[in-house]
Amino acid sequence: MFAHWFASPLVESAALLPFGQAQAEPQGFDPSVAHEVTYHGSYAPLRGQAMTPAYESVVHLSLDVKAGLLIRQTHHWAANVFIAAVVLHLLRIFFTGAYRKPRELTYWIGLTMLVVSLLEGYLGYSLADDLLSGMGLAIGNAVALSIPFIGGNLAALIWDGPFPGGPAFFPRMYIVHVFLIPALLATLLAVHLALVALKHHTQFRQSPRETERKLVGVPTFPGQAPRSLGLFAAVVAVLFLLGGLVQINPIWLWGPYHVADGTNGAQPDWYLGWLIGALRMMPNWEPNAFGYTIPNPFFGGAAFPALAFGVLFAWPWIERFATGDRGEHHLLDRPHDAPWRTAFGAAFFTWVVVPFVAGSADRVFVGLDIPYEGQILVLRVLWLLLPAVAFGLTLHWMRGVRRREAMRAQQAAS
Repeated sequence: MFAHWFASPLVESAALLPFGQAQAEPQGFDPSVAHEVTYHGSYAPLRGQAMTPAYESVVHLSLDVKAGLLIRQTHHWAANVFIAAVVLHLLRIFFTGAYRKPRELTYWIGLTMLVVSLLEGYLGYSLADDLLSGMGLAIGNAVALSIPFIGGNLAALIWDGPFPGGPAFFPRMYIVHVFLIPALLATLLAVHLALVALKHHTQFRQSPRETERKLVGVPTFPGQAPRSLGLFAAVVAVLFLLGGLVQINPIWLWGPYHVADGTNGAQPDWYLGWLIGALRMMPNWEPNAFGYTIPNPFFGGAAFPALAFGVLFAWPWIERFATGDRGEHHLLDRPHDAPWRTAFGAAFFTWVVVPFVAGSADRVFVGLDIPYEGQILVLRVLWLLLPAVAFGLTLHWMRGVRRREAMRAQQAAS
């Protein structure tokens, strides 16, 4: 939650003017790609190159504006940390059963925030119009075009014409990134927190005081508020340390995007690795249906994430149907309290992680000289086998823990 504020594009744009200096030249981001300019800035390797105002303005903000690189990198790191925090929170919610009645709506809003955050991050680094962002937009355009029946019209609507898009595409993307999605995220976050306060936090049973009918929580003050403020200060410190000390997305090294250029040296942010990997692992398969050919990018770029999030959104209903449990739950499960849920979660997580590994296959090839084609073949097999192995091993493990705990309880009672 605290990383969300620093991940907001409004924070970046609010701190990019040089300290104590009047705005003698354009200092902010210029979302224009309709024409090209020649770079004459301070970064010598790019001087004389043709580039769009969008790319030139981000290079200028990074290298010539006081604290510009610090704010850009802190903003970028905050986006990565925010999505990582949401994913970790989702894992905790899933494996402890905190999504059950009466908190299904809270869970669905949190999942929606994750989906919207992935889109926000993708749009954020796409705006720089460097080689990385251009390649990412080309992949996104291919996925949009591959959607059966509506893909062509949808891609033309989003990109304002054929790729790389019309003059209105980047300004639209900029407004969506800095205004529409942040407003949506802020609204979802406010509703999410309001529901948490209304329904109260779930908790583990630590004493006979906690029951499904009675919650024993931490008071707002002097309990929860000081802890939250301390966590906020720690998050701020870590984000600024990352922004100041750890380089991320050095766009001046990638260079400006041109349609004919491509490199495996530039990789998307970690949270899109699973989608890149799924695109790479899909076999050369383009079936025909109702007179239409379904292009290959549809399966890894659209069907795979749609299925993954579809399962997550439907899971409270799936579990309720499978177990017949329709009661309210305020106490959390330990993983071994629900072995089947934990086993399914381990299998599902493995199913998503294998494509994530495939997203780095080209870097493994460059760094370790392991043939790319061989990696993909092995990962395709593992994508089919590892989820089943994870399910079986986790189920056996959780059942064993449950039996040992029951035996200890019997021994203590006797």
